[in-house]
Amino acid sequence: MNNNSSLSHRGQEPEKGILYLVGTPIGNLSDISLRALNILKNVSLVACEDTRQTKKIMTKYGISNTLMSFNQSNAIKKIPQVIKLLKESNAVALVSDAGMPSICDPGEELAREAKLNEIEIICIPGASALLTALVSSGYPSSKFIFEGFLPKKGLLRKKLLLEISQNKKTTIFFEAPHRLKKTLDELKEFCGGTREITVTKELTKKFEKHIGSNIDEVITYFEKEEVLGEFTIVLKGINSDSKDEMNKTILKEELYELTNAGLSLSAASKYLAKKNNISKSIIYNLSKSNKII
Repeated sequence: MNNNSSLSHRGQEPEKGILYLVGTPIGNLSDISLRALNILKNVSLVACEDTRQTKKIMTKYGISNTLMSFNQSNAIKKIPQVIKLLKESNAVALVSDAGMPSICDPGEELAREAKLNEIEIICIPGASALLTALVSSGYPSSKFIFEGFLPKKGLLRKKLLLEISQNKKTTIFFEAPHRLKKTLDELKEFCGGTREITVTKELTKKFEKHIGSNIDEVITYFEKEEVLGEFTIVLKGINSDSKDEMNKTILKEELYELTNAGLSLSAASKYLAKKNNISKSIIYNLSKSNKII
């Protein structure tokens, strides 16, 4: 069997009527594949989150092609146009500003619509901030949870932080610079200051950094440093033998659910104390010290 070409079963790329999801660099423009460059050069249209960002890549590699703005604000309007082009046997590439399209961007909606219209989708793999941060963290990486961006506020945010606090698997998420300090403070409230964490910024760029070994250390670091750049946070899961920490986390979650359902803090503490055969004051103080209520 001849394995000289991985594309021998498909033919020359790009093929007509196919939507190509193309991974692009997350910082260093050298992190792009020859296959991705070929697609960007030869498709009928490149739909991009920000045409200015995509032009940087194309200019560096001497590529000229038709670009279409495709982002969160115009995706609903643009999706029918892209589907129409694909049905007319045009090959279309979709790229995000950085990394893999469809991860925390409207490419997800375009891919879903393409599937509904029986249009074939091919991914041209490339750099990914979440995987780059994960494998360089040193934390368990065979199984992990990716949360994208956390909810900005409210009950959904608190509930997700509670879930994250009791994850046994490594958790990864993105955070904007203007919310980073608040998120770190909340992680300390829900997970404790000694939980292992790595905060990465500017991955693959000149000022790439991997900050901290635990939450307290990272908070201290950013008390002295200006918060700039794009951040990916990697939080180590709780150890399977950390029963006391797990029990506290479960108690906090149950207390949160009960008070959110309408019980007073006193009544909820009394119920959980009886259920778990512990002092009511332990649960009451736990809620106050961790600012759950």
